[in-house]
Amino acid sequence: MKRWKALPWAVVGTFAAVVSHGASADPLPTSAMTPPLAADANPMSFELGPLGKTFVTGAIGGLTLTQDRVSPGDESSRADLSNAQVFIQKTDGVLQFYLQVGTYSLPALGTPYLRASTITRDTYGVLPEGYLKFAPDTRFNIIVGKLPTLIGAEATFTFENMNIERGLLWNQEPAISRGVQANYAKGPLTVSVSLNDGYYSDRFTSVSGLITYALNPRDSVTFVGAGNAGHSAVSSLATPPAQNNGQVYDLIFTHNAGPWTITPYLQYTHVPASPSLGIPQDASTAGGALLIKYSFTAAFSLAGRGEYIRSTGRDAGGGANLLYGPGSDARSLTVTPTYQFKIFYLRGEISYTRAENLTPGAGFGALGIDKSQIRVLAETGILF
Repeated sequence: MKRWKALPWAVVGTFAAVVSHGASADPLPTSAMTPPLAADANPMSFELGPLGKTFVTGAIGGLTLTQDRVSPGDESSRADLSNAQVFIQKTDGVLQFYLQVGTYSLPALGTPYLRASTITRDTYGVLPEGYLKFAPDTRFNIIVGKLPTLIGAEATFTFENMNIERGLLWNQEPAISRGVQANYAKGPLTVSVSLNDGYYSDRFTSVSGLITYALNPRDSVTFVGAGNAGHSAVSSLATPPAQNNGQVYDLIFTHNAGPWTITPYLQYTHVPASPSLGIPQDASTAGGALLIKYSFTAAFSLAGRGEYIRSTGRDAGGGANLLYGPGSDARSLTVTPTYQFKIFYLRGEISYTRAENLTPGAGFGALGIDKSQIRVLAETGILF
């Protein structure tokens, strides 16, 4: 495939997040949120002439973090914004739109924490998501712009997920892509197909797809996959060259019953050898995760996540580093209690990440040789 420079991306789409992350507790289709957090049940709306009814909502929050075995350039403790974003959307009619504007941080297990100002500047900008959507009927639509990924069981921003931090499997996945996507839903079946720029590479040679089947009102199964049909040497904070030139596949099961939400999923990634890109041999990862949430009351819940992931390769062969060096593996455990009262929320988190068979310099601590890290976080804010 050739690079499609003419593909419009100034506006963006998040309908994909609704499809890929299941039913949302909030009354609007975007931003899609996995309980326990829920958006305002009575969102602000305005009649804007020919645009019709337009909703204005948002997420404002801050976090504190403390951790051991700090990597160079990181800090043992800090406070920062987690979100200062406004969402503007029109959700009816043949032509619809969504705009997400503001700043954000993207905390993830096993990686140094970067401030919201740095993340916003060096990844997806002050318009990380938004879309123009053509919806001729209730079953079919096309979106174009900066799209949330179809891949994985966790969304990009802190307020969208059970846990404050994203997990080890999420670190292998694209987060936001520029492109075009078609969505179709009928009965228990949902299908999405997208042509996009993968890991935000600005090279429109990646294809992703999703199939979800609702087994019953409580259970659904989803298969998603993505791959690059071309080659790209682009490298940035948002675009890891190895993953951007590979494929990723997830099999996700979701169970919702009363106070329980249980989501186990499996993931496999493959990066083919490409000497011209500095990848002399094939590399891959395989892993699994279990996400669980239990609501004790309407206001208080407890979420947990356990993960394991391993990578192939060896240092002697110059293998691609997809984790903590070629041939390394890692596991994690995260616990997140959450309290929400109307639009206000407060939650804490403790996480443990451990790497094995790591390459010296690729691990934790000042020298990159430590095998584990503990983090403690707290986040508070409003969802209006």
